[in-house]
Amino acid sequence: MLVTSFAIVAVALVTAGATGLGAFPFAFRRERQITWLGRANGIASGVMLAASVGLLYEGVSRSGFRTALGAVAGAAFVGVASRAYGDGTTAHIGALRGADARKALLIVAVMTVHSAAEGVGIGAAYGDTQRFGLVIAAAIALQNIPEGLAISLVLVPRGSSVSEAARWSVFSSLPQPLLALPAFLFVEQFTAVLPAGLGFAGGAMIWMVGRELLPDALAEGPRRGVVTDCLLAFAAMLSLQLAVTL
Repeated sequence: MLVTSFAIVAVALVTAGATGLGAFPFAFRRERQITWLGRANGIASGVMLAASVGLLYEGVSRSGFRTALGAVAGAAFVGVASRAYGDGTTAHIGALRGADARKALLIVAVMTVHSAAEGVGIGAAYGDTQRFGLVIAAAIALQNIPEGLAISLVLVPRGSSVSEAARWSVFSSLPQPLLALPAFLFVEQFTAVLPAGLGFAGGAMIWMVGRELLPDALAEGPRRGVVTDCLLAFAAMLSLQLAVTL
């Protein structure tokens, strides 16, 4: 049991670390142009929408009612948090201040909630068999890379450094190693609440895209380009999720 517990935490740490790889493309492109900021938000929106579809699908396959309740709670939670920040004039995160910091704080919070559900998924999978746990962890690690990209797409064009974006991306995935072991040790209890957790994360992400990222993207960038980027990112992320879960 001790060896298995150590392995679960180690594997979950690897999945969290994979999120930081999403910042790597920005080592080659960092300019802050208003049109690029809009298209970056569009790409992030597509990735997050596809991730939310995957979360809600997984939740509904376990319990449609609990998933729906979780989705409503997740959207309400982010809505309340957004109102609490107001216009964001006093917000700050790393090098970002004001409205840019508010946007960054919201997306990091949303992706952290999302990662909590993934951490429970890793632990629950190990509760089945070690082999199944490794398969699920590998799939989550692969999906974490574009999720880290989504975070970096919001942070870097607004002025964050690449290393700072990578650190915040990894930070957003820390619930995975923190929750994977408890979910393994108390698999029945965590499995019961997993649909609500998946719904919560999905609802939070959909709210974030619909009320924050996509409206900003359409206002800041060429509308046709933003829509195209969003759809392509959505299709690519959804295809990746299907590929790693089949």
